[in-house]
Amino acid sequence: MNNLVWRNIGRFILLMLLQIVVFNNISLWGYILPMVYVLFILMLPTGTPRIPMLLIAFATGLVADIFNNMMGFHACACLVVAMCRILFGNRIITRNESAEIDTPSIFSAAPQYFVGYLMLMLSIFYFVLFSIEMFDFRGFWQVLLATILSTIATTAIAVLYQLAFISAKKQ
Repeated sequence: MNNLVWRNIGRFILLMLLQIVVFNNISLWGYILPMVYVLFILMLPTGTPRIPMLLIAFATGLVADIFNNMMGFHACACLVVAMCRILFGNRIITRNESAEIDTPSIFSAAPQYFVGYLMLMLSIFYFVLFSIEMFDFRGFWQVLLATILSTIATTAIAVLYQLAFISAKKQ
């Protein structure tokens, strides 16, 4: 248990540093904005209780807001993703089995389920984030395009991150 806490703290620091130093400086055509720090929320253990999950998501989003000069946009989007994960995300990863997974990844869950889970949760995150940022229905197609492209880019980065930093033998 203690080792799991330290691994998650290390993951938070690594992903937040990658976000701040590298990915905050990437904006391809104004539509692709990789937000890798969300992976921290998505890779928390499946047995994480609801209230701590929401508090962790809020704190994660708040840290991202501070470094992105936003006013609660990331915190709101992270809370929505955490709530969706609580409601149905864990069922996608575990396929309705009662097993708990310490670190949801392509190694601990079936790869097709994990990638589907990532794409769904990232789509929700980006749609909420871009909708709040735009706050206008005239730009719906722009929000939808940015959501799709950013989701695909971040999913690819997430899979590469897991292949690089998470080994199959740890699972």
